[in-house]
Amino acid sequence: MEEGYGQIRVLHVLGGLGVGGAECRIIDLYRNMDRDKIQFDFLVHYSPEKTGKKSPTSDELMAVREPDYFDSSVKKLGGRIFCLPKFVGTNLVEYKKAIKEFFKQHPGEWKVIQGHMTSTASIYLPIAKKAGVPICIAHARSAGVDQGVKGLATRFLRKPLHREGIADYSFACSREAGISVFGQNMVDAGNVRIIPNAIDLKHFAYNEQTRDRIRQELGVSNALVIGHVGSFRYAKNHEYLLDVFAKLVRLLDNDDNNQYSMLHGMRIRLLMLGTGPLMDEMKNKAEKLHVYDRCIFAGNKSNASEYYQAMDYFCFPSRYEGLPGSVIEAQAAGLQCLVSDAVTPEVNVTELVSMMSITSDPIDWARKILDDLLLRENSQSDLLMEEIKLNQTFTAIAGERRESVFETDDTPDFDVLDKNTGFEQLNVPSEKKTYNRRNEEFSLGDRNKSSDYVLNKLRHEGFDVKNQAKMMTYFYERGHF
Repeated sequence: MEEGYGQIRVLHVLGGLGVGGAECRIIDLYRNMDRDKIQFDFLVHYSPEKTGKKSPTSDELMAVREPDYFDSSVKKLGGRIFCLPKFVGTNLVEYKKAIKEFFKQHPGEWKVIQGHMTSTASIYLPIAKKAGVPICIAHARSAGVDQGVKGLATRFLRKPLHREGIADYSFACSREAGISVFGQNMVDAGNVRIIPNAIDLKHFAYNEQTRDRIRQELGVSNALVIGHVGSFRYAKNHEYLLDVFAKLVRLLDNDDNNQYSMLHGMRIRLLMLGTGPLMDEMKNKAEKLHVYDRCIFAGNKSNASEYYQAMDYFCFPSRYEGLPGSVIEAQAAGLQCLVSDAVTPEVNVTELVSMMSITSDPIDWARKILDDLLLRENSQSDLLMEEIKLNQTFTAIAGERRESVFETDDTPDFDVLDKNTGFEQLNVPSEKKTYNRRNEEFSLGDRNKSSDYVLNKLRHEGFDVKNQAKMMTYFYERGHF
């Protein structure tokens, strides 16, 4: 399709339209696209048993398919949703037949097919290419596989993607995801394009009013809140997260040496957003660890960005990830993050992120979180003391005037005024607590103060969805970067 010829439609292939990492990132991108130029459609998968037929059509599957989380968003944005029978390993013939029939019924409708289901991309992309889709893309979103037979099958099905020819383009959200799906040789040869998982950065920027409202809603106004966002499945490692939280609670409850005395008496809560197959199992584990009453299983939230504001710290001990958008979102919200070092290092963008091994004892993670929280509390206390001391100085100079200390035209040169008084060092930031980058101040103790710096750094590293939407519009229109 030539530039300016008309609206270009892109077909995204996914397992479903639930609240997953890939789905959230694609919908974010979709919302920020110029939809007069580019429109997205979605090909999702559903169990064929639901229809009672061995080879149901897309329409028959859609008729029995239960609405998914992002269905209404897609329709409001102008997209369409189609359905194929889920590939289960034993229905290869039926799966191929359904794909061929689908493209036969929709000739020439898409300029691009972008397959985010890389486990079966080597099956559906060649069929799409043969059906006349000009540009076929395999897009890697994960840097690992599940355990057991399922993981072995996934690796086997991805093997054809290790060579050129299956897809016109190979995209990955990180280098690790690229290596996991397409192989080291493809990445080293420059045949894999790295496109970070981008978010609407300003949507996650810290907001004090939102924080107060959500914390009141959750009943945690006077609590320290450790946060996590992710579906309850193997990769996210919620069992380790709960072990860490239980150790943290025990450290505070049995702090005989007063190591964490500044945190004594504070309520501690673990706030978890997401749902998934392991959720009930994790609730049972929380009960066994005697921390269930301190855990908040919040489920999926359409306003998830607001819940980051309610958190005081972000803990993310995943076993593997492609590039977790939630860690980027947490940084955009100004949260300190403790992240598994098994996660791709591309998320380590700002000084807010620390990485540790999940082979460590959970108590080591718990101590790290408490030490970071103490550093933040001390930082805030130091800033408050500096402000008090400065106010006392101003009052003394002004002879106890209680209104405006100085008239506008009479404002003195404070550097000269403070010289040799000891106060000239009051506004010099502590090296442990404050960093200066590109003449911008970043403070661990003040989420408001660090917001612009963090957002600018994330934007510079390619995590702003608005900029990515412009880049992808260019690609979809021209077929190259």
